[in-house]
Amino acid sequence: MFLALGQVLLKFGLEKVDKFSWTGQFFRDFFTNWWLLGSGLSMIAASIIWFFILKHHDLSLAYPLISISYIFGTLAAVFIFHETVPLTRWVGVLFIMIGVAFLARPT
Repeated sequence: MFLALGQVLLKFGLEKVDKFSWTGQFFRDFFTNWWLLGSGLSMIAASIIWFFILKHHDLSLAYPLISISYIFGTLAAVFIFHETVPLTRWVGVLFIMIGVAFLARPT
């Protein structure tokens, strides 16, 4: 969830940033953008959780489960940004969900 949240906040933040320029005003606006700060904090939280997961679980299980963030990202695109997601992408999300279900099954 923190990975997807970080991406959503990043998109909001980048929408507020003007076109790049080597001016003090640009950098002040960039570094005081609360959306970008929230994105960074969300990514830090995701990294800390990732450290815990890697310490206690097999990489072969943990790493593919990161793909769950793609599902949340696609849902955020639809419900937060009101994007139209074509059927082929939904099929891809379905395949990701099926893959996660296979990974999460006990062996």
